Amino acid sequence: MNERAALGLFSGGLDSILACRVVADQGVRVTALKFVTPFFDHDLLAKKSEYIDAMRRQYGLAVEVIDISAGYLRLLDNPAHGFGKHFNPCIDCKILMLTRARELMPAYGASFLLTGEVLGQRPMSQRRDTLRVIERDSGCTGLLLRPLCARLMPPTQAELTGLVDRDALYAFSGRGRKAQKQLAARLGIADYPTPAGGCLLTDPNLAARIKHFYQGLFAGDGQRAVDDVRLLTLGRHFKLDDDIWFIVGRDERENDRLLAMRGPDDWLLHMPTRPGPLGLLRHAQDKLAGSGREAAIIRQAAGLVVRFGKKEAGAITEAEVRIDRETGSELGCFEPLPDSAFAAWRM
Repeated sequence: MNERAALGLFSGGLDSILACRVVADQGVRVTALKFVTPFFDHDLLAKKSEYIDAMRRQYGLAVEVIDISAGYLRLLDNPAHGFGKHFNPCIDCKILMLTRARELMPAYGASFLLTGEVLGQRPMSQRRDTLRVIERDSGCTGLLLRPLCARLMPPTQAELTGLVDRDALYAFSGRGRKAQKQLAARLGIADYPTPAGGCLLTDPNLAARIKHFYQGLFAGDGQRAVDDVRLLTLGRHFKLDDDIWFIVGRDERENDRLLAMRGPDDWLLHMPTRPGPLGLLRHAQDKLAGSGREAAIIRQAAGLVVRFGKKEAGAITEAEVRIDRETGSELGCFEPLPDSAFAAWRM
């Protein structure tokens, strides 16, 4: 094992950049682990090499992008430490990432882990008692160095054995950012993201939709479930029956994304002769094809597509809707649904 190697949790924000650089500048080989899920930074999976190159150029860091979606979706079923203000399991999220990082230590020859946490910066997940719980439950007691607030915490194994110089670490605390900005300037780091809530689970509107999804529409596991969750970030969502999920694009960009994310058992609905939304009936081939409720659900979905289409002469009128199935397509004329008819279906 290379005793001068470490793995760091890397969000891409200033604190994680600084933590990795502070340790790397002591001569430790730091590999920064960028974990992604459908709720944060999942798009990086499609451009890994570009992102890795950018992080190396901007911050001098070696970054690995790692997908932990499957484990994260299971976590949301019942997080041991509960949720935050919305549907965000911040404590269990950090435990999951640190557990995975600890498991990866042998593959990278790493002797310890590091994060950019600052004591007292976040009220739920960065209190002193919570930081101890995170270490304990992830199996990282003694392994986890927090370079930005290390001198306010008990020494870790890396400090006690001289792998890092404790005196060259920091004692940052609280919600202020002045000290971090000053350190960034000393390290020559000028281009870094502003603080922002990048996790969709902290967004009050999306969190409510995701919670609703977990309470009744969750469709499976593996990649199918990951793709379902990604769809929650797009369009208007409706629950047409206990298990029928319909999504309507709000603009051309969302229509394009819905089309790109269509699965083999999804049905698409659109108006071929009038501008309007694309509608996606999720998993309709499995749930609807040949069933007694197929015609009724099609009428509801097509009525929504017409309702959100462009007006003609100031009014929303009957229109042709094409239903594209896996086995073929068909056209039909449908009336727009009145708002009162679908108010209860909204997610």
